[in-house]
Amino acid sequence: MTLALVVGVDGSDASLLAVDWAVDEAVRHGLPLRLVHASRWEHYERAVPLNDLSRPPLRVFAENLVASAAERAERRAPGVKVTTDIVPAEPADALLSEAGDAFALVTGSRGRGELAGLLLGSVGLTVAARAQSPVIVVRGDEAGRAGSHERILLGAGDPATAGTEAVRFAFREAEARGCVLDVVRAWRCPVHEGAEDPALSSLPARRHEEKASALLDELVREAAADHPGVRVHRATVEGPAHHVLVHRSGAADLVIVGARRRPGHLGLQLGRVSHTLLQHAECPVAVVPQPV
Repeated sequence: MTLALVVGVDGSDASLLAVDWAVDEAVRHGLPLRLVHASRWEHYERAVPLNDLSRPPLRVFAENLVASAAERAERRAPGVKVTTDIVPAEPADALLSEAGDAFALVTGSRGRGELAGLLLGSVGLTVAARAQSPVIVVRGDEAGRAGSHERILLGAGDPATAGTEAVRFAFREAEARGCVLDVVRAWRCPVHEGAEDPALSSLPARRHEEKASALLDELVREAAADHPGVRVHRATVEGPAHHVLVHRSGAADLVIVGARRRPGHLGLQLGRVSHTLLQHAECPVAVVPQPV
């Protein structure tokens, strides 16, 4: 069974941008597109007097919303198979329930009715923090969303924790796009190392950089062998990972990071790097879960 690319739609400008991005992604990977609108319309409909004819029923509103999104998708890529669904649930709950049968979940950076000053809407944050499938939050400038840079950026995590699934996802993405994959491993040297002898201060930094380079090579070795046509640029950069990746996201079309998922844990499961990218990256962000 071919997994679908699932998009949360609510009629907001951000969700329509997410639909556009998802259509292009579906074309790249040959995937069907599933548009999901979640609303507790049954609950709210009971609060509307039956003789109130000044507004259409909320169910009709939801149907029109998903139909409009489907038409938009079909105009953008007529060959993509598009299905729709209206789920009587909270948006985050509805998308999380879709994760098991999704190639990835796609959301906009803000939902309908959320404050314009919010950096990331609550639905996108919750889904990215808890989903068992990759989650892509469509954000950033037009060049990044359109794929104009022809570069994918992968934040290289530790191979034993939050790394391998994200690496596989990144190589597949770069291969489908025919673009460069930049793999970046950030490293830092604790201030106290070598502080007693300034003449030797460069030695600890060199050791940390060499360790970062070795971990990066280990992380990508298997995936690089499986995808020999992908052009890979490796880089080790001194500095906090969240700062390094946000800075480099301005020249990328998608930034990809891994996230640990602890079985049975229902709370938010996002580290500092993922959380910062979801709030500040200048291109779409993919958070790829790594079961532990």
